[in-house]
Amino acid sequence: MPSRQRRTLLKAALAALAAAPALLRAQPADVQIMHVRDASISRLPPNAEAQKSSDSAAPRAANAGRWSARAPLPFPRSEMASAAAWNSRMHVVGGYGNLRVDRAYHHIYDAAKNVWAEAAALPRGASHIGVAAANGMFYAIGGFIDQNRLPHEEAFVYDIAKGEWRAIAPLPRARAAASVVALNGKIHVIAGASGRDIRKSVDWHEVYDPAADKWEARAPLPEARDHAGAETLSGLIHLIGGGFDSSSRSTDLHHVYDAKTDAWEKRAPLPTPRNGHATAVLRDRIFAIGGESSGKVHGQNEAYDARTDRWEGCAPLPTPRHGAGAVTIGNTIYFAGGAPVSGTTFLTSVNEAFSLG
Repeated sequence: MPSRQRRTLLKAALAALAAAPALLRAQPADVQIMHVRDASISRLPPNAEAQKSSDSAAPRAANAGRWSARAPLPFPRSEMASAAAWNSRMHVVGGYGNLRVDRAYHHIYDAAKNVWAEAAALPRGASHIGVAAANGMFYAIGGFIDQNRLPHEEAFVYDIAKGEWRAIAPLPRARAAASVVALNGKIHVIAGASGRDIRKSVDWHEVYDPAADKWEARAPLPEARDHAGAETLSGLIHLIGGGFDSSSRSTDLHHVYDAKTDAWEKRAPLPTPRNGHATAVLRDRIFAIGGESSGKVHGQNEAYDARTDRWEGCAPLPTPRHGAGAVTIGNTIYFAGGAPVSGTTFLTSVNEAFSLG
């Protein structure tokens, strides 16, 4: 090949790499993979690559954003609480890790310094905990105490200033994998999974009032599901995607709840049906990132604009995964940990950040 042609091809390849928002740089060397039950296994199964799905059916966004690698979790974790942020820090609690599925771990990520720190452990270890932050408090509600089974009803609040946990009124009904959000100072716990031995999706909707330390029922979700994403936007709660009784039965459902009328309405469906995905709000749009469905682990990153009731496809997650949360700190979404293959057999410590530039 003539040298001029080689130079032309090299320039084109470098230009393509620079233009690809999801291909920035390799993960830090200390990113780890771990099997949930067997410490001797540190490599993903042969079919891991074939499970990855990142193409979105939604129109490509004009500003698709870009991803970059950040300091990984101290060790691989998955099925921990959907992360919540407060004062520019991300709290990650519970989940699978170090050969157990009922960890009480509590780590805090300082985005400005790109470092992790250990904080006071949960009073009760569990996975699939629901979390939300409000008024300087961090709430951790329910969860499974065995692998995808045995939900509990206990609830706790962490005083961020004091660095201490205390128990609050328990859930009226035990459940896990619920969607939890804070709205107007109250904590909404929506849908999730119940059943002692067999996972069963529920449509329950209960609200915790911190001032009264009391739970009250609200209008149930029109269609039961668990492992769904939830965010508040412009005073409304959006409940997006999820699974029906099993991770192999994913949905594209998208419902919106108005607390003023105690009523639900449907909105534009999620372009890629999935469950176990993460959601976060950035620049007045809701981003649904990652997740799993039957035999697939997703990297799709799809953004919802409530003003137009439309979804758009953005730069996909470089490391497709599910079973972790995402939070917005400043102008960046952080997505740490999760399972890099379908199912709950492998965990990762990877931490990636998304920005729109």
